[in-house]
Amino acid sequence: MRSDPLLSLREVSKFFGGLKAVQDVSFDLHAGEITSLVGPNGSGKTTLFNCINGIYIHDGGKICFNGEEIGHLSPARRCQIGISRTFQVVRPFLKMTCLENLLVARYFGHRGGTRGATEDCLKILELVGLREKARHPASGLRLAERKRLEIARALASDPKLLLLDEVAAGLHPVEVQDMVSLLRQMHERGITLLVVEHVMSLVMTISNRVIVLNEGRKIAEGPPESVSCDSKVIEVYLGTSQD
Repeated sequence: MRSDPLLSLREVSKFFGGLKAVQDVSFDLHAGEITSLVGPNGSGKTTLFNCINGIYIHDGGKICFNGEEIGHLSPARRCQIGISRTFQVVRPFLKMTCLENLLVARYFGHRGGTRGATEDCLKILELVGLREKARHPASGLRLAERKRLEIARALASDPKLLLLDEVAAGLHPVEVQDMVSLLRQMHERGITLLVVEHVMSLVMTISNRVIVLNEGRKIAEGPPESVSCDSKVIEVYLGTSQD
């Protein structure tokens, strides 16, 4: 029998004036899953992320984490209970070292206090391949390295659920494959992943399940191979199904 979901959305909506950015979206995420959230630009993916981690307060529906409704919680509190995220546009503290970037995130969001913080952060930098640059300023990192630092900062808060917003955007194919390897390592450590991504090679490789949004609504959900053959999805990405 399947356990209760780690994250549950029920008819979640978010409006900006007359713009219906997200409309009645429902789905469950179970612990240990890698789920990708895909759709054309403007389909509501990042808005939904912002509702889950508290940057936006949703206008309708219910969001529950570990069985508790979290709609009233601040982004900081949601981080402290185990929801962390990355951003598509990475903005590290450029004048700080990589290690200092992680320590800020560790102090902000970690539930276990500050004991052992430096050692824990160095282990995370090792995981993402930046251990040798721990004492280097973040300003000297390349794009792929900054994306890894962004993931490391999110990991420093010890999340149960990690929301990844286009971590492969702007990377060349070899770097994408390296990112796939890193996501698998995080998954092996027991972190549940919800991934917004346009790089479909990554989506099809790592996902247990794919959820497709279009114009703020969920139009498909299922295993990658099933969703990729869905006529509604094909129409959204390629035009009419006849084409």
